[in-house]
Amino acid sequence: MDNVRTLSDTKRNFYSHHVRPINSIYRRVVEELMVEMHLLSVNVNFQYNPIYGLGVVTSFDRFMAGYKPEKDKVSIFKGLCLAIDKDPQQYRDDAAALNALAQNLSVEQLLSWNTALVSLEGGEKLYETLKAIAFANHFKYSRLFAIGIYELLESADRAVVNDGEKREKILAEIGGSLHLPIEKMQKDLELYQSNLEKMEQAKQVLEDILKTDRKKRQEKLLEKESSTESSEKNES
Repeated sequence: MDNVRTLSDTKRNFYSHHVRPINSIYRRVVEELMVEMHLLSVNVNFQYNPIYGLGVVTSFDRFMAGYKPEKDKVSIFKGLCLAIDKDPQQYRDDAAALNALAQNLSVEQLLSWNTALVSLEGGEKLYETLKAIAFANHFKYSRLFAIGIYELLESADRAVVNDGEKREKILAEIGGSLHLPIEKMQKDLELYQSNLEKMEQAKQVLEDILKTDRKKRQEKLLEKESSTESSEKNES
């Protein structure tokens, strides 16, 4: 019997791939995503699918927006995937393909996926994915999968999902067709949006602090230069 990878194993794997320190306000985001991906990877009912991949990519990219240096962000994402023995390029490729497809679909087509996507050019993979989920005996729902669904809908029509009442109705409809825990999915997505807002606020606070610190250092430098010039004049 194979040994199940522990969270400690996953963390060690991650830090063997990404060796640089992670900026403070982003560290919790990375660790929470790492834990979530780890727990799903060792769950017997979990199977990777492109919508989950889209959810992982979307969650990472949105929470890590603005991370510096940019090359470290690439390294962190690769580390998260490689830590659980997954291919980061597969996640990226699946996310890009689904986003491109969704931008050419309507929300109505996504809601009626079982008929609208069957013969649609380029829609076969998404149709097969949704069909497998709808008929799975033990589909493992996750927050990251819900984010993938949300991203599909948002790519199709941002205005519709920005309308709270319409969004809840759409999520209930697509959740029902896939036999998902609708109430949990809606709560997960509400928390996701709330956390994104908090992250933006935290980044703004940090930026304000850095601006104030830069201003103080500049003022001190100017004072020092002024003092030096004054001393030189007095000496002469």
